[in-house]
This record gives sequence, C-alpha cells and structure tokens, in this order.
Amino acid sequence: MKRKWMGASLVLASVGLLVGPLQGAEAATPKIKVHYIDVGQGDAIYIKMPSGEDIVMDGGNKGKGDALVAYLKKQKVGDIEILISTHPDADHIGGLDEVLDSFKVKSVYAPKVKHTTQAYKDFLLAVKREKLTIKTAKEGVSLPVKGVKAQFVGPIKDYANSDLNNWSAVLHVAYKKNTFLFTGDAELKSEQDMIAKKKTLRADVLKVGHHGAKTSTSATFLKYVKPKYAVISVGKNAYGHPTNEVVTNLKRAKATMLRTDKNGTIVFEGNGSSYTIKKSK
Repeated sequence: MKRKWMGASLVLASVGLLVGPLQGAEAATPKIKVHYIDVGQGDAIYIKMPSGEDIVMDGGNKGKGDALVAYLKKQKVGDIEILISTHPDADHIGGLDEVLDSFKVKSVYAPKVKHTTQAYKDFLLAVKREKLTIKTAKEGVSLPVKGVKAQFVGPIKDYANSDLNNWSAVLHVAYKKNTFLFTGDAELKSEQDMIAKKKTLRADVLKVGHHGAKTSTSATFLKYVKPKYAVISVGKNAYGHPTNEVVTNLKRAKATMLRTDKNGTIVFEGNGSSYTIKKSK
C-alpha cells in the first residue's frame, strides 16, 4: 500500500482498493413492474415505472374501488403521477372515483367521448373535486415518463358515441427491450385503423382487448403485435369471455396466455431485457 499526502488529506491507494461513496457496489438495475389486477370482469392495471412514476389505468367495476385502493396502498403507492381511463364503460371506470378520492393524482387522461352512466358521472365529479382537467388520450400523445417511451397509439379517429369500445385509449410502452401494449376494449375497427396508420404495435406483452371478446384481437392484429404473452383480464361472465375464436388466435400466434380468473393478479417485472412473472394463484 502506498501513502501520499495531498494537503491535509491522506489518500490511500493500492491495487483493488477504492476509497469513496458506494465504490465497489453496483447500483440495482431499474425495473418496470406491470400489475394486471384481478378485479373480476373488468380491467385495472398499475404500472410502476423504472424512475418511480406511478400509473393507474382503469379501475374495475363499481364496488371494486376500495379493493383497488387497498391493493395500491399495499404496493406503497403514495401519489399517482398519471391516471388513465381507457373509456367510459363501467367495468373499466367504476373504481376510479375512489382512487381519485384516496390519492393525490397529478394528471388524468381519457379519450374525448361522453357517456351517461352513473359510473362515468362519478368519475367526472371526482376529477372535478381534485380540480384537475382531463387531458385527451389519443394517438400521438406521449406520457411524461423518464427513461420510458409511453405513447397512445389509439384511438386513431373519432367514432360514434355509441361505439365506446373503439374509443378506447390504447397505450404502447417501451422500456429498452421490454414492450407492452394495453388495448382497453378496442375492437376490430380500432385495430384496423391502428394498422392502417402504421402505429407501433409490436409488444412482448399484450393486454387482450375486451376481455377476450371475439370482436377484438383479430389474427391480423396479432401478426403486427407478435406477443410472447397475452394477458386476459376477465371474471365470471355471461358473455363467453374469453371466446374460442380469441383463444384459437392466440394459440396460433404462439402467445402464452395468462388469465386473471385463473391466475389471479399477474405481475410482470422487466429489467429492460427480460421478465419475471408472478401470479397470485
């Protein structure tokens, strides 16, 4: 070991010895965590971004809000940077008023479509109580997230007010080589419009549209997405979700299927190149 005086400081140097804060220790690799929360027949997604931002997308049906809030608090969510309502259907928007009432939310995104249900009215009232203005979710709009490209790729255009599913905000998220596509209830029209507009659709993990209804997740759409994993957010229902047509399409696409009714809450954790998957049941 050598000793050398520099002013009043003693500097120590030797082969393999470094003196300084955190030297010799590797910083942990930042990760993205995507929680597909089991809320029965509905959608609720929580994303913890690598740089710490919290994003909540949809809130399940009416009556699921308290359970969603409890889940978020269990994940140690303090505030929410971005809250997204993909569209006004009650099984997506129903619990978001409780989320708004329970957390400080910095910004809210939703497609520019109106609805008359009580669940939608409750959502709007909760946004108003928080003195927030809803930002329009539409193709080309990017979310302010550090180190991650998060951009809406749909809706591409205005649809009829009665065509709520195709109004769904569709979000593509890329963290290095980890890629996710969240489709809400987007159906065939929206899928075709996104393909025609040449939007970025390729994603390792696809949140299957409309709980596996046959009106979504066409074989053509899957050729563009090329998912390795397909997550179906679904509960007990009278619609036959997920349908045989969609299950067949996913099998032909060689996507590994995961379902909240069978697997419970599903959590993908990505380090930028690979994934770990956790299931609650």
